[in-house]
Amino acid sequence: MSMTDKLTPQVRIIIATVLSFLFFALYDHFFIPKNPPMTDANTSVASEQKAATSAPSVTTNSQDVTAAPTNATSTTEVIATIKAASYEIQIDRLGRIAKMYLQEGKYKDDKGERFQLIDASQNLLPLEIRFKDKSLNDDAFAMSYSADKNAVEVDEKGATVVLTQQLSGLSVTKTLTFYPNGNYDIHVMLSSPKEYFISPGFRPHVAIDSYTFHGALIKKSDDTIQTIDDGSAKSDVQFSAAKIVAAADKYYTTFFYSLDKGLNSVVTIGKDKDPLLFVQGEADFKLGGYIGPKDHKLLHSIHPGLTDVVEYGFFTFIAKPLFMLLSYLHGIFGNWGWAIVGMTIIVRLVLYPLTYKGMVSMNKLKELAPKIKELQKKYGDDKQKLNMHMMELYKKHGANPMGGCLPIILQIPVFFAVYRVLQNAIELKGAEWILWINDLAVMDPYFILPILMGITMFVHQRITPTSFTDPMQEKIMKFLPLIFTFFFVTFPAGLTLYWFTNNLASIVQQFYVNRIFAKKHEEPKVEK
Repeated sequence: MSMTDKLTPQVRIIIATVLSFLFFALYDHFFIPKNPPMTDANTSVASEQKAATSAPSVTTNSQDVTAAPTNATSTTEVIATIKAASYEIQIDRLGRIAKMYLQEGKYKDDKGERFQLIDASQNLLPLEIRFKDKSLNDDAFAMSYSADKNAVEVDEKGATVVLTQQLSGLSVTKTLTFYPNGNYDIHVMLSSPKEYFISPGFRPHVAIDSYTFHGALIKKSDDTIQTIDDGSAKSDVQFSAAKIVAAADKYYTTFFYSLDKGLNSVVTIGKDKDPLLFVQGEADFKLGGYIGPKDHKLLHSIHPGLTDVVEYGFFTFIAKPLFMLLSYLHGIFGNWGWAIVGMTIIVRLVLYPLTYKGMVSMNKLKELAPKIKELQKKYGDDKQKLNMHMMELYKKHGANPMGGCLPIILQIPVFFAVYRVLQNAIELKGAEWILWINDLAVMDPYFILPILMGITMFVHQRITPTSFTDPMQEKIMKFLPLIFTFFFVTFPAGLTLYWFTNNLASIVQQFYVNRIFAKKHEEPKVEK
């Protein structure tokens, strides 16, 4: 009989769950290149020219929109700078957002430098216009815009800058109104109708990994969400009356939106099969834009419909309510750490009926473990007879060998949803908890939480009834707390806090169930 055959169903499920978690978590943290924040040193005239010349054509109704011309001139010249309390934007001579910095203290790297979400070296910049007519497009990439003011300070009411470009027989005017939250209004006017497209730009790439989403996100006219991951764009995809056209990474996004009228959009193939976004314009065209963090509260303040940009993948339908609960608790406690503790406890209480059934099943199987071991010794060479006698034993004592598996399986989606929420919540960035935890989005600097997590996992394991009939099973399970402690050392403190709190709740529940079973065994003795 192989070791796999000896493993009980509960152990198999537990090991499968643990391995699944470790696969996603370890892949996310150890095997994925993290892109550093962009700096001025990353930007060069050559890279700008390459980005312009390599931009693909955009198609709609089988009609091509001309790519940027190969002889596009340097665009390093900044014609307008927009400053707000939370950001700074620089507009280049082609009327595009060439640079965008976040000014708030929590959006700084280890060197204390502010994060740069948009960089002129990207292959597509926000507000870039492409004309269908090739000669007109060549002209558009050669002629500079002029701005009505070169410096703008954004107050609570917003601030406006007007950009004008004179082409051969055509005047282009972009009126941009910027607001403190990072959103802006766009009004494009052409002196005569011409076919063109305008882009929200390529996604920011400050926080990239291969487990969380990064790529294009479209909120379609029917309010459903379609995503196209970087590297997976296969052909041009058109969307009629899309409400949001976004490019995003783990924490940040740039997008256009029109929640009422909608935007006729196309996602085309860029370098390395990355999706590039374009919106079909009109002679008199109005829409909204946003560049900044995927902060739920911030996006909600602009419009509740914009929060759909915060995407959690396959488990979004569970993750979104969990985040709303987390956010609600933050409003009560005023601290994201205690909000995580509260959310964990509430989730445990909601799942208590399932966990209770699983714990009861494990206790029953523990009681039968000696008898099962006897059967294995007696019928070890005859698997058919062994299974038959084991089923008779389970039936006689009202035990279900799968009773502990189903609760675990049903909890797996919630488990991964919580993981995705805590991995994607930019709200945890710079959020303090207690004493030594100054940022829940990064690792515990003193490894206290990972160690406590490992200790509580070990304690829970010690008080949990098991039905091991083979020493190898026990060895496998005993190593799990050590393995988790080792890998959680580098995990975000918020995620480790969740796991630690979850272990504490499991210990309390297990003590309660064990006490119930202990009382049941004492009752006959009292009667005698």
